[in-house]
Amino acid sequence: MKRLLIIIAAMQLIALGVNAQDNVLAPLFDKYADDEAFTKVSITSKMFSLFTEFEPEDPETQELTEAISKLKGLKILASDSIDNARSYFKDATAQVRKGNMEELMSIRDGKDDMLFMIKEDAGKISDLVMLVGGDNKFVAMSLYGEIDLKQISKISKGMKIDGMKYLENIDKDGDDQE
Repeated sequence: MKRLLIIIAAMQLIALGVNAQDNVLAPLFDKYADDEAFTKVSITSKMFSLFTEFEPEDPETQELTEAISKLKGLKILASDSIDNARSYFKDATAQVRKGNMEELMSIRDGKDDMLFMIKEDAGKISDLVMLVGGDNKFVAMSLYGEIDLKQISKISKGMKIDGMKYLENIDKDGDDQE
């Protein structure tokens, strides 16, 4: 019986590890990992946990700390000086749409296109993807873990993640507030 419980626990840990790495943009990040035309950022759950080790002094900081503690990772691939950036955007968009993701919003801001997609399971957002494409600019960002959109827009202000400001107008049900 004890051996069976150990096997079941091990299988659950393996499943959690596979699920945490099941990122719809992983092939894109892998494809351009060594391409010097791109800036690559990868923040792990360990880095997020370091942010939560300090004692917040006010309720707003406490709220942000709790939101950060539920994040498992952030990956960004970006370039503002590549030819054919729109084709990168189209390819990434097609890849994301093949995944089990739902469009949250799309925006055309001047010559830039933005797309926000989410993966939601049992009412909880587990993955947020932002894609940006312009004449020479391409950005792919994937944030995963347990995601609260209201808190993510606040976090992104501090991290200066361009484009995330659009999430400020989303209510907790994922609908635009106007």
